[in-house]
Amino acid sequence: MTKADVINEISDKTGIDKADVQVTVEAFFTVVKNSMAEGENIYVRGFGSFVNKKRAKKIARNISKNTAIVIDEHHVPSFKPSKIFTEKIKSSKKLK
Repeated sequence: MTKADVINEISDKTGIDKADVQVTVEAFFTVVKNSMAEGENIYVRGFGSFVNKKRAKKIARNISKNTAIVIDEHHVPSFKPSKIFTEKIKSSKKLK
């Protein structure tokens, strides 16, 4: 399912104009990206959490040159689904 499919489905289910739904969805994604870039985590009850995970400094290998390189400590965005969301997926009859 693409973002356009999500926008169409929300528009069909709520009766709100597609343009308004698109603006809202884009605004949500912008808020999530900007907040996470500032180091804030986002918690959506019943859906999940958007969190920044810290990756430690490590030494990796460049196998083509056979050299060691240092990867500095950094953060990566991550999504952790809520228990309700996870249970809904586990109990889905279409996925079995």
